[in-house]
Amino acid sequence: MISAIQWIRKGVAAEQPEKYKLDESELEKIGKIAADRLGEAKVDLANAQKGGDMDIDSDDSENEDAVHEKDNDMREYDLETEDIAEAEAEPGKFMNRKDLAYYQNEEDDPYITLKNEDDEAEEMEEMRVLPTDNMMLAVKTEDDVSQLEVYVYEREENNLYVHHDVMLPSFPLCLEWLDFHTGDKAGQEGSGNYVAVGTFEPDIEIWNVDMVDAMLPQAILGSSNPATAGAKPKKKKSKKANSNYHVDAVMDLSWNKQHRNFLLSSSADTTVKLWDLNNATCVQSYSHHNDKVQAVAWNPVEATAFVSGGYDKSICVLDARSPDNVTRWTIESDVESIVWDPHNPTNFYLAMENGMVQYYDVRVVANGAGGKAIFTLQAHDGAVSALDVNPVVPNCIATGSTDKLVKVWNTTDNRPSMVSSRNFELGHVFSAKFCPDEAMELAISGSEGKIHIWDMKSNAGVRQAYNISA
Repeated sequence: MISAIQWIRKGVAAEQPEKYKLDESELEKIGKIAADRLGEAKVDLANAQKGGDMDIDSDDSENEDAVHEKDNDMREYDLETEDIAEAEAEPGKFMNRKDLAYYQNEEDDPYITLKNEDDEAEEMEEMRVLPTDNMMLAVKTEDDVSQLEVYVYEREENNLYVHHDVMLPSFPLCLEWLDFHTGDKAGQEGSGNYVAVGTFEPDIEIWNVDMVDAMLPQAILGSSNPATAGAKPKKKKSKKANSNYHVDAVMDLSWNKQHRNFLLSSSADTTVKLWDLNNATCVQSYSHHNDKVQAVAWNPVEATAFVSGGYDKSICVLDARSPDNVTRWTIESDVESIVWDPHNPTNFYLAMENGMVQYYDVRVVANGAGGKAIFTLQAHDGAVSALDVNPVVPNCIATGSTDKLVKVWNTTDNRPSMVSSRNFELGHVFSAKFCPDEAMELAISGSEGKIHIWDMKSNAGVRQAYNISA
């Protein structure tokens, strides 16, 4: 299944991606992370033994008996003595052979046939991303293996293919593209090409999309940051919500396009956290929900305002600088997603588990409580698991659902009407995103693990509703 997708604009990606190089500093990072994971595993084992969950005494005695019995069976062959004698008779029999030597540089190894220049040039051409190409990000799980897939979409050939992929540590729930340099590239001028990924783990991984065959994220937001991991023995992470990092699944992410070093995350630990990408640390934690926080989104115009929604059946709008000043709406069902209207930035769309879509104006408030929805739409028979607003064409939204349908709605004059309803055989629809470069292209994904790009101009209802020529 594909749980989330996102477009990348044309011209953002590096034309020639960088190949990952495993140097000493990268090996050191891997070692620190491994030591950190090992320390946590030891704490888990110690806690289990201390709690009496494991009856190890009887197992140890049985294992010791088995080992002694095996030793007695093998002793008659006296293999150990034979090995020692053979080693003394022919010292260095194998270790002096030149063909077993380790070559730091593969070019020096006569037994490795390297690609010639033509092969390397062909591979580089295959990895090339043209300025006319869109890229697409997708997080996919198949047979309990999760990965981030980076696609290239060649529009003229209608060709969507996987350019490269990255293994993920756990089932992915969300992703967010960003261009701010972080990790060991923090402080560099210009913009980059990165993606933040939230999973069932409490840490947020940020990957460099322009890096192929990467083994480590560019940065990790949370308590397992490679910069500090493994520095000293650590206690087991506290499962209690705190102000420094998440302790449960990361359910949504939102990057601030105006203050580009800020990233918001919402979590099943009931908190929303504000991260500074300059140093990969949490600078503010918000606790205005009392259940899992499913969705969070920065306002596209007011740079410090954001909206969040949770399983406590509430929507909250607040200024990141004033965490105690919260405007709250009480709703009928659990939140699935929230999207600001870029054409009316004081308004947002809300998708819910009960199949409803609602449209709100944040200015309609009374005594800290949000006002009634501008309109309520029964969009689907199942949960509205996908929602997006066309960034170019006003009054055009798309919804997708666990009922396997994708629908386009015309919301002109706040009187929504269905323009088209399609089943693309993608299973339960989990994500639908409008292309930022082509107004009438919609990417859709779902439980079947496939992505479909729908040219909406091919639909007569869409052409008529938005006065588009074929």
